[in-house]
Amino acid sequence: MSLEKKGPLAAIVLMTSFSSASAHRLDEYLQATTIDLAQDLITLHLRLTPGVEVTERVLKQIDQNGNGILTPQEQYAYALQVAKGLSFSLNGKTLPLRLAVSTFPAITELKAGTGVICLQFNVRTFLKRGSYHLAYLNRGSGPDTVWLVNCLVPHNPSLHILGQKRSVDQASYALDFLID
Repeated sequence: MSLEKKGPLAAIVLMTSFSSASAHRLDEYLQATTIDLAQDLITLHLRLTPGVEVTERVLKQIDQNGNGILTPQEQYAYALQVAKGLSFSLNGKTLPLRLAVSTFPAITELKAGTGVICLQFNVRTFLKRGSYHLAYLNRGSGPDTVWLVNCLVPHNPSLHILGQKRSVDQASYALDFLID
């Protein structure tokens, strides 16, 4: 049966499946952050995906000696560089982000547009009952950077998300939550 007989919905589904299966970012450096709340620890997971047209610029930032190998020291230095572009506060008090985990894909994956750099930062907290205001800012790494940010649903039923606000570009994020 042809697509015309199956209807326009079948054609749309078919076109969408082909385009999303082969789609890779081209000219943007996506920095997607998820925030995981707990009373004793707030975790920020950053997934950094350079598009194929910006990968060389990103690789130059990571591979400081230009030898084509991302050493553990270079990876660590880059993770710290990313952290310098982030700010995090709770109820107006700036809190330090501690690098907990960093994973880097192969250079070939980055150049193909499929490689994702994963960074996890932790913030130690000792939250008691009450209202909280979290503020997060990602200053990114250049004009081709785009941001996404969101909070995960808390595992603890005493943590309640009251509201989220983002800047239009999502580089700035605010979260109000309550612990009962």
